[in-house]
Amino acid sequence: MTKIFRVDAVWQLAGVYEVRTKAFVEGQGIPKDLEFDEAYGQTYQYLLLEDESIPVATARINTGHDGYAKIERVAVIPGYQNKGYGRILISAAEDWVKELGFRRIVITSQEQAAGFYERLGYTVRPDIKVESRIPIVYTEKEI
Repeated sequence: MTKIFRVDAVWQLAGVYEVRTKAFVEGQGIPKDLEFDEAYGQTYQYLLLEDESIPVATARINTGHDGYAKIERVAVIPGYQNKGYGRILISAAEDWVKELGFRRIVITSQEQAAGFYERLGYTVRPDIKVESRIPIVYTEKEI
């Protein structure tokens, strides 16, 4: 059974970090200091998706922007990719963003994920450049 949590407990946050470690640090070789960019002691809004109590996907929602929200650090662990979990996760994130009062969402993602976001209705904006140590594309969507 698939379950999505709006993270509000330490055990759920542990699942978030487990997914990000497996997907990005171990799965793609992204350095830990680059992947875990949160400021210590700050509160963040995370989603955690579990399948049969196994943490398999996560995303962070950032509302610290004027007029839009960002969905960040979207991750699905290897072995669970291409099975619909990313779509479920983004849909849940969009619902939460709407509840927070935003109508515009920005996602900056790795270039290889651009097609995934386009299929979900996001527009890739090659005219907006994103500085990063890895190739990133800017996408946006009105909801």
